[in-house]
Amino acid sequence: MDLRDRESQQRLTESLRSLREELDIREDFPEDVLREAAEAVAASRLPDADLRDLPFLTIDPPGSTDLDQAVHLARSAGSGRSDDPGQGPGAGYEVWYAIADVPLFVRAGGAVDAEARLRGQTLYAPDGRISLHPETISEDAASLLPDQDRPAFVWHFDLDAGAVVRTVTVRRATVRSRRQLTYAEVQAAIDAGTADEQLLLLREIGLRRIQQELDRGGASLNLPRQEITHDGESYAIITEPSLPCEDWNAQISLMTGMAAARMMIDGGIGILRTMPEPDDGALGKFRRQSEALEHPWPPDMPYGAFLRTLDVADPRQLALMHAAASLFRGAGYTAFDGAVPDAVVQSAIAAPYAHTTAPLRRLVDRFVLVTCAALCAGEEVPEWVRAALPDLNALMASSNQTASRLDSGAMDAVQAALLSNRIGEAFSAVVLQGSPPAVEDAPGRQAPRLSGTVQVTEPPLEAKCYGELVAGERVTVVLLEADIARRRLRFEVKPTDAPQRDLR
Repeated sequence: MDLRDRESQQRLTESLRSLREELDIREDFPEDVLREAAEAVAASRLPDADLRDLPFLTIDPPGSTDLDQAVHLARSAGSGRSDDPGQGPGAGYEVWYAIADVPLFVRAGGAVDAEARLRGQTLYAPDGRISLHPETISEDAASLLPDQDRPAFVWHFDLDAGAVVRTVTVRRATVRSRRQLTYAEVQAAIDAGTADEQLLLLREIGLRRIQQELDRGGASLNLPRQEITHDGESYAIITEPSLPCEDWNAQISLMTGMAAARMMIDGGIGILRTMPEPDDGALGKFRRQSEALEHPWPPDMPYGAFLRTLDVADPRQLALMHAAASLFRGAGYTAFDGAVPDAVVQSAIAAPYAHTTAPLRRLVDRFVLVTCAALCAGEEVPEWVRAALPDLNALMASSNQTASRLDSGAMDAVQAALLSNRIGEAFSAVVLQGSPPAVEDAPGRQAPRLSGTVQVTEPPLEAKCYGELVAGERVTVVLLEADIARRRLRFEVKPTDAPQRDLR
């Protein structure tokens, strides 16, 4: 879905600029922040521990320059080929996971630290990225770019043959990534049978960790990804399912976040990413939705396992996956220093968990890494970390709200621009969220403007739609409004007996 109309492009540019202003997004870094960042980079020294002999690699979206993570995998004693993991007492895997050492470049209480607390995270918009840290840190000195010596927090895992963690440590060390790969490159090599041992081990360990997630009762919401792209001339929206290798790679990060959480719980200090279990009402509603969409959720199957059976290429199952979003609510951060709180579990992961592996792009990870490194070394957690813990939940909540509003507002604006010249046209769609039951607000008079949410087939987009809608049904909808300035897109369901015209 591509936008090349010049007038619409201009109005879209204005709308996106207005969105940034509405959200009061901090774009340019103040001079004192840039100056302090440059001084920190110039004064930095690499850690004494040297792990440059390990051939780390990174896997990221194409064009990424803020590289938080690099991984190296190996098979431990007692095992053989990639298809023969071995079952001896020493069989298993070793995982080294290097995470960018952002704290080395950010002085506690300094200008860069203060600015990062105001931003909270890197924001991604169609018209450009708004970084958490100055580029000299986030895209150069701290980024785990290939063929560059870099400081990192290196997590070392010893796993058994089922990829269950036996031991874990974390320390600062100097690393050197050898390769920068994209997810598409990794998946293509796997599918073609040309993948090397590192990528085969990523698949092997990832699949075993996914099985552990299912065994724990964890759950993933695997919706097709929508991404806005801009080639310098025009905008486009790309919709595509995630690749299997993305899930395998994510399992390494999840494993690290779980290990960090356990370290902090055992140490009595830290900050966790928590989410409550879905309540009985939400689970009951989802079960009824699964029955209504003719893909019933078996009573003896955990909901996470059920979600992994859904094929989002099927309209009804896609609608059901969207409905499952109601089971992933209430996530937040829980800080503690002393008594460990009762609620420490992230329910979708089905284990305690901490955001740990993206310090270039997310504020809280910097504090988690320093905390874990201190605990692992048997040292006191720095006072600047302790002092910050009570504030991090509010800082991250505010930043997450801004990021969510930016994402949804930008998508709404681009979708409106793409369809701004097609008012009155008809489109095929699938109902994702049905309209509520009709009610009467006066005798013989039905309350107006029932609405729900539809997934338009082509171009692929979600939008509000007026009319009586049943989740999972295929319908024809007519575009009523595509307002770029107000970032609003509205459809109306076309009655089945209406004449067919201009169906797209």
